[in-house]
Amino acid sequence: MKLLEDFSLGLFFWQTLLFVLLLLLLKKYAWKPILNAVNEREEGIKNALDSAENAKREMENLQADNEKLLQEARLEREAMLKEARELKNKMIEDAKGEASAQASKIIEQAQAAIASEKQAAISDLKAQVANLSVEIAEKVVKDELSNKDKQLKLVETMLGEAKLN
Repeated sequence: MKLLEDFSLGLFFWQTLLFVLLLLLLKKYAWKPILNAVNEREEGIKNALDSAENAKREMENLQADNEKLLQEARLEREAMLKEARELKNKMIEDAKGEASAQASKIIEQAQAAIASEKQAAISDLKAQVANLSVEIAEKVVKDELSNKDKQLKLVETMLGEAKLN
């Protein structure tokens, strides 16, 4: 009750007027700049978050691109290695085939040369045997034909040898 007794309408009016003026001054000079600063700060944070999100997306895209490039590089490397292996195997097979063909050719040439040399040696040997045989026969016939008894004995010996063989 003491509060109601000490109540003064004039004081209340001036206090209310000062309070309203204080609120108007605060609104004009303090609240607007504070709210503007808070809004600017909020916008700055929002922009920074958006930028960070964009950067994160770009990093993810770059990582995906890097993975794709690495995969392509691996595939290309595997293809190159496979091609190199195939080329190596083809070269080895070609070299083997060529070596085999050359070896066969050399063997055939050697066999032909051996056969030719053998034929020549046999022909030469036959010719020598024939010459020796003719010479021996000539000598034997001269010796044997000089005597009639020896001729008969020679014919009988030859007939005997012919039957044994």
